[in-house]
Amino acid sequence: MSLPLPKTLPGGLLWLLAVLITLGSVVYQRATGPTYELSGSVELEAGIVSWVLPRTATTGRDQAIAISAPAGVSASLHWRRFRSHDEWTLSPMLRTGDSLSFVLPSLDPAGKYMYRITLEGAGELRELTPQPVLMRFKGAVPAWVLIPHILLMFAAMLVANRCLLEAVPRGGRPQRFVGLTLLLMLIGGMSFGPAVQYYAFGEWWTGVPFGWDLTDNKTLIATLFWIWAWWSNRSGRRSRLAIVLAGVVTLVIFAIPHSVLGSELDYTAMEQAG
Repeated sequence: MSLPLPKTLPGGLLWLLAVLITLGSVVYQRATGPTYELSGSVELEAGIVSWVLPRTATTGRDQAIAISAPAGVSASLHWRRFRSHDEWTLSPMLRTGDSLSFVLPSLDPAGKYMYRITLEGAGELRELTPQPVLMRFKGAVPAWVLIPHILLMFAAMLVANRCLLEAVPRGGRPQRFVGLTLLLMLIGGMSFGPAVQYYAFGEWWTGVPFGWDLTDNKTLIATLFWIWAWWSNRSGRRSRLAIVLAGVVTLVIFAIPHSVLGSELDYTAMEQAG
């Protein structure tokens, strides 16, 4: 004799699953994004060298590149502006205690450096990373813009995941979460999102049709799907398919690393124009 299965899981369990999925997406997105710091260590004959290399910096503040290295190890920083005709600049990193560092001058918002570090010690010569590191500068974003954006987008992802989990079993009532998800997307993504973009890079919108900024475009795509889900479930109408698709699309696109294909200055084009 088979036991009857529930049409849906308890609400508390669905919220817990939604929280876990959302946190997992946020951690994955941050850890794989192009602005996340690179860290590691390497063992040389002279000792262990460890590092945390920045890939984002704030315009108006020079950015230090530093590694931890024992006595007997020296390092040189090779650097130039990204998407430029600049020659590589070779700068010795200066020692302060166990730290070797060099300070790169600030760039305008969306300007990028590419840099690599060469280690030398006890007769060994080694590149710190297999590929040059890219570091982008951005303008300072006020807390009153950045904090609501982050909180509202986290809430939008959370409610979207909760709505998706409710929509999968036929006994669920996901329609009650559709309007809230759309509202959070509109305020957090389509209102505060452009404000963050403006303060960081001087442009309100760099997605379609003005550019290919992936952060702007994925927010737009998610919002359009939730508009469709809301429209398909208004006034007593029911379309689980629209909700499931909106939820899946949101889950997939917000797992894409943040700031991929983001704003960047093309110094080669600027040189030609100037």
